[in-house]
Amino acid sequence: MNSVKKMYTEEMRDSLGIALRVVVVSLALATAYIHLTLGSLLFLANAAGYAVLAVGMIVPIGIIARNRWLVRAALLGFTTVTIVGWALIGPRFMLAYVDKGIELALIALLVVEMFRYDGGPVAVVRRGIDLLVSIARAPFSGRSDSAA
Repeated sequence: MNSVKKMYTEEMRDSLGIALRVVVVSLALATAYIHLTLGSLLFLANAAGYAVLAVGMIVPIGIIARNRWLVRAALLGFTTVTIVGWALIGPRFMLAYVDKGIELALIALLVVEMFRYDGGPVAVVRRGIDLLVSIARAPFSGRSDSAA
């Protein structure tokens, strides 16, 4: 069994991990639904973002399963930006506060998942920096110095 399949299988056999993932996906879909019901194009885009990232948390496609840490980080960042945006310009009504509570719980559980599977948020940031560095170096890695 290859390492990705093994890692995915181990994550899926852990009952606490399964429960955690179910709650994370449920919270992401709940806030997606709330944003979907609010009507404007901005809220629709926000709902789509939450829905896509929720699917990314569970879909068993190899490249996504290998990079689940990146999906977790994206969902955490997306949720944080949503809360900050609401704090700066969002409307203040009861459903908005309920949604922020859901989003704060989502952030907390994503951090727990990061500690369980990725070594914590600091390890995820380091991994992200390594990924960005490798992407930045990629165009230059095929060059040979003798060709210059």
